[in-house]
Amino acid sequence: MPAKYDICHIMPERYNTPSCSICGAKEKSVFCSLSNAQLKEIDEVKGGQIYAKGETIFKEGSYSRGLFCVSKGKIKLSRLGASGREQIVRFATVGDVIGYNSMLSKKPLSASAFVIEEAAICFIPAETFFSMIKAEPKFSLEMLQLTAKNWDTASRLVTDMAQKTSIQRLAEMLLWLKETFGLDEDNCIDIQLSREEIASMVGTATEAVIRLLRNLKEKRLIELEGKKIKLLDIHGLVMLADILD
Repeated sequence: MPAKYDICHIMPERYNTPSCSICGAKEKSVFCSLSNAQLKEIDEVKGGQIYAKGETIFKEGSYSRGLFCVSKGKIKLSRLGASGREQIVRFATVGDVIGYNSMLSKKPLSASAFVIEEAAICFIPAETFFSMIKAEPKFSLEMLQLTAKNWDTASRLVTDMAQKTSIQRLAEMLLWLKETFGLDEDNCIDIQLSREEIASMVGTATEAVIRLLRNLKEKRLIELEGKKIKLLDIHGLVMLADILD
């Protein structure tokens, strides 16, 4: 078993973190319910780092002694399967918190976190987090709701893998990416993933994903511009994905 260590201490280039009270990510995060005094308390103990594209924030199997809040950028969380193949389990973007399951359970991290787009990450020690949980019931409720949401997403992923076809999973994944990251100025999903990463999410081979994307393009459901994907028919994708709610 890996030795316990504070993964905050191995983070790369430091940066001057903005005050939580004026951070643009605050209103999108679980910290929006905290008072200015509580946010100031977090300011006094948190650390901050800048990560370049491709860098690792933390690794599967290590331990987290706090939680990470995404102030800027896009993150993918993935784990290695028995065959050594990467399986993307979810994404994180501005306002999201990651690494907290290990902190709460005191068990190893179940996934690694990699930077897709340059990111600014704040680290909040566990002691401060638990202090906020005890002091602010609404904050505690928001964390419970966040945990429930992530469990629901994970459960849905398992069900989809077992019951839906590859093209249905791909359609649902594209809609999920749109909801998570929104659209850019070209009306494309505002994240660029490799065909290998898309295959990891869909649970199929890269060659199969290339064929499936071509199929969706031929159906006029999407348009492909390099790694960019434009959704042409949202309703058509919803129907294809067989999404009930």
